[in-house]
Order: sequence, then structure tokens, then C-alpha cells
Amino acid sequence: MSLALGLAGSALAAHPARAFDLFGLFGSEEEPPAPSAGALPYTVKFSGIDDDDVLRALQDTSTLYRLRQDAPPDGEGLVRRAEADQRRLANVLSGYGYYQGTVRIRIDGVTLAGEANVAAAAGAAEGSRARALVPVRIVVEPGPLYILQTVTARDAAGNAFSSDVLPPRFTRVDEDVPARSATVLAREARIVDRFRALGHPFAKAVARDPVVDDTAHTMTVGFTIEPGPIAGLGDVTVRGTTGLDPAVVRSFIYAEPGDPYSPQAVADIRRSVAKVEALGSIRVREGEALDPAGNLPIFVDVTERDHNLIGVAARYSTVDGPGIRAYYANRNLFGGGETLRLDADIYYLGNDLYATQRKLAGIDSNGLGGRLSATFVKPALWGTRNDLVANLFAGREAQQSYVSDAAGGTIGLRHRFSDSFFAQIGVDGQAGRSQDALGKVDYRLVGVPVSMSYDSTDNLLDPTKGFRVIASATPYAGFLGSDPSIFVAKAQGSTYYALDDEARYILAGRIGFGSISGANLDEIPANIRFFAGGGGSVRGFPYRTLGPRGPFNLPIGGRSLLEASFEARIKVTDTIGVVPFFDAGTAFASSLPDFEERIRYAAGLGLRYYTGIGPIRVDVAFPLDRIKGNRERPVALYISLGQSF
Repeated sequence: MSLALGLAGSALAAHPARAFDLFGLFGSEEEPPAPSAGALPYTVKFSGIDDDDVLRALQDTSTLYRLRQDAPPDGEGLVRRAEADQRRLANVLSGYGYYQGTVRIRIDGVTLAGEANVAAAAGAAEGSRARALVPVRIVVEPGPLYILQTVTARDAAGNAFSSDVLPPRFTRVDEDVPARSATVLAREARIVDRFRALGHPFAKAVARDPVVDDTAHTMTVGFTIEPGPIAGLGDVTVRGTTGLDPAVVRSFIYAEPGDPYSPQAVADIRRSVAKVEALGSIRVREGEALDPAGNLPIFVDVTERDHNLIGVAARYSTVDGPGIRAYYANRNLFGGGETLRLDADIYYLGNDLYATQRKLAGIDSNGLGGRLSATFVKPALWGTRNDLVANLFAGREAQQSYVSDAAGGTIGLRHRFSDSFFAQIGVDGQAGRSQDALGKVDYRLVGVPVSMSYDSTDNLLDPTKGFRVIASATPYAGFLGSDPSIFVAKAQGSTYYALDDEARYILAGRIGFGSISGANLDEIPANIRFFAGGGGSVRGFPYRTLGPRGPFNLPIGGRSLLEASFEARIKVTDTIGVVPFFDAGTAFASSLPDFEERIRYAAGLGLRYYTGIGPIRVDVAFPLDRIKGNRERPVALYISLGQSF
């Protein structure tokens, strides 16, 4: 037994990579081929370079390194690989700003120095045939790192562009910027993009003149830019629709012929067309020449998605308990881009913070809640930018401080003014019964909701600039059959400001407001009243618990709401960010916020992991003014996809 263990230990010691890195997770080197009589396997080592990025680029370029698992048949084949590397690797060093760098390759101790010693190097390699791996060493002497000193841009006649056309920030160079080819090319692309943004679709750099000073170890670069003609957007041609009316796609294109051209305008076309749920891939291509009117034709090539979609999702919350949701959707019901979605959601509130108080208050709830709903959208009515929107629902809402049974529906007409702005008007009706600490309310509401939405941000889940505004007003009038007769208004706005060009430091703010007038608090159904608290409100406090309190210290909601949030979103790396935040707000008993009532505050710190679809959010929030007896915990954790607002 002891002998077996000793042999196993020796094997592990001899091959640690194989023992502990079976799947290559830790970047271990592959074992080279064994010595043989029919080929010359070799090992290759780099020395003299400490920069990991440069080393990786050298390895990616080196034929010796990339083909190390494919041994050459003889010494001459190995030498030819080395000769090709000498030319390429020197170019890699120059590309990284080492313009005096040298690369020497030694094959079994013989340094390649032209044709004079090719035979000697090949002979030295042949000496290892069938007995050992040929040792190959690539010795890198990078020399001094050159610094990019100045960047200039001129037209074909040699004239500098005005600061209005090309602001100094496009040519300004910070101190100690390495004179790397990637940096020069990126600066060239940025200057060309500036002209494209000014309406020159065919702008290009016709010359690039780098000048290297070997004494000062600096580089200056001059670009010759040909802006080309200013153009407008031309006709937009939609191609690829089969089962979908192309008029629907065109209704989501807000650009008109003659509008100023810019890459952002082209990107906006793609973003707006992507809102047609029946479409899959979308490619927006610019024409190669201007039309007779001096405009640039645009082509939108699309493919369609499968019509039917089924989904199931499960969730669990320490506050709201477990739940499950299922849905079915058809994304092109009648060929006009119509969407029909059926949703079923069921959850169990469980033994939450207020379960005992609900029983004492006589609230008839077993903790089960659920909702069935159907939503139908008919976009582009008669080819216009008007959409028909309809919804039906029925269900029980079981919250920590109330329970409500209701059914109803909405039908409305939405007009899209642009990709960022729409307004909607409709008819809304619902009837039900709510029960909370103030008692039971049987209600019937019939109203005319009017709403608007404006969103100029650049990203739905991770905005870095722009602002969003959502506002609605609904009169539930008695002469329409409403009981109680109330007026409900809501509004929320958020804004985002990047402190730097790369949007690594962003300030974000949000404010929300709500008001209900026309009836006393106890006459308004609990599910219509305003509550604050939770992940999308004042973090750190339980969901929908901030505001006036009633019998048994149960939250009863308010007739008005005011809340605000402020965040500093800081990217530490390209994938990791930290977000200190501050939230404030509450609901008020009066129909307008009463600042004599206590406003609640919370602060916290968030972690963001940035992915291709959006940031994964982890927030830890701490209530700053907990009230004894309100069952407010000292800390709360939130995890979700996307920023908090």
C-alpha cells in the first residue's frame, strides 16, 4: 500500500498541470510532442519582455510558438520558421511603441544572423533528432518605449480644420501615451467618425504620416482627412419581410428623406425597428453612393422570428415568498405584427413580517395571490404610427398589509411621435374589493387615462446619458360610473450624466411623484393608494411599507407619494463597477406631499458586473432612520439584471 501511494505521489509531482488543470482552466502549457526519428519537436521560450500584452502579441504572431505542437520534419524547416518570425516579431515591437527593439532567435545555442549561419542552426537542430527536444529561445530587447507627442489633422490642401469642425479634444494627447499603432489607428478612426457625425458619410483618412524621433523617443502623427460631401438620409428600403407587412416596419422608421445624415441617425433606425417583436436579425446598411438629390440611400435587411413563444419562470423572495409565472406569446398573430400575450402568475406570501398583524386586523388572506392577464397590441394601424393597445386582467393581490380581488381592462390608442416619445389615451375600467386595516372597500372605477413617455437614453438596462420621463393622469369620474370618484396622477423622471468621455463615471438621479384626490383615504381601495419602499423605490425598507400607518401598526398607504434616488456609478474595470447610492421618500396621507410628515432615508453600496446584455446588480442597502416597532430590518440585499433605474 505504501509503495502504491508513493508512485501516485510521484506522478502528481511530475505532472501538476495534468493533475490539477484537467480542463485548462489555469492556462497551463500543453506538453510538446515527444522526440522522434521522423520530426524535430522543440520547445520555445521568450525572454527579455515583461509586458504581458506585448508578450501575448508576440506569441500570437510567432509561427514558432503557434506551430509548436506541429513539429517540422527537419532542421531546415525549423530554421525557416525562425526566419519568418524575426521579421514579424520586430514589427510587433514597433506596433507597441518599441521602435528600437530587436529580436534574436537561438536554435540550440546558435543565433540566427542571416544566410551565413542557416546551415549551422539547422545542423544544431538535427543533433537533437530522436533523443531530445530542440531548445529554441526568442530573446527580445525592446529598447525604450516611444511616446506619442502630437497629433494633427489637415485637409488635402494642408489647411488645419477649425475648432468648430474639429475640437481640440480630438487631437489633444495626454502625457506619457505610448506611441502604439493601435493608439494611432484609434485616433484616426475617432477623427474620421467626427466628420461622419457632422454629415459626411464618405469621410476618410487619405494619408497617415508618423514621424519618429529616435533621440527624444517620441512620435508625431499627421493625418490628411478628406471629409467628402455633406449628405442627408435618403430613401429607406426594407427587405426580407415574408409573413409580416413591410408597412409595419416602415412605421417604426422615423427618419425622413433629407434629414441630416449621421451614424447615430443610422443606429437610431436599427434601434427603432428592433422594437417590432416579429423581427429577429436586423441589419442596416448604408448605400455606396449618393442619390441624385445628394442623399444617402439606406437599406434595412430583416429576418422574422418564430411567431410562438412559451416561457416559465420561478422566483423566491425573503419578503414576498415563492412564485411561478408562465406565459404564451404570439408575435405576429394576423401578419400585421400583432402581438398577443397571455400571462399567469401565482405566488405565496407566506409567513412574512406582517402576517400576525394581518390576522389581528381581520384581513381575510391565506397568503396566496395571483393574476391572469391578456395583452393585445396592433401596431401601425393602417400604416400609421398609431398602435391599438388592449389588456384584460383578473386576480388577487396579496400584499403584506392588504388583499385585493379585482378584474378589469384597458383599451387605448398610442401615437408614436418618434422612437423616444409617445402619448396614449384610452378607457380604463375595473371593479373589485380591497381589505386592509381600515376595513373593506367595494369599488368600481371607470376612467380615461392619458399618459406620455419620453426616453432619450442610450441604453435600456445601463443608460449613460439622456433622461426619461413617464407621466399619467386618470380621472375616474362619478358621471362615468366610478365609485369612488377620484383623480390619479403619477410621474417619474430620471437623468444620467457621464463625467468622462468613456462613461466610466456616471451620476444618475431619479424622482417620483403621485397624487390621488377626490376622496378620503379610507374610501380609496388599498391597491390604488401609494406606498414607498423596496428595490425600485426606497431601498433598505420592505416593499410597499413606507407611509401612513393604521390600526395594529399596519401600513395603509397614502394619497400622495414623493421619492428620490441618487447614484454614482463608477467602473473600476471594464466588467466590475461600484455604486454608492442614497434613497429618500415616503407616502403621505394628504393628496399632496406634506413635508411635515417623516421622510425616510437609506444609503448603500452596490456592485455591478457588466455583461453583454446588461449589468448584473447587487445592492446592499441600510435604512438610516429605522422606527422601532415597524419591523424594519437593519440591512436589505437586492439582486437583479440592469441598473436600479
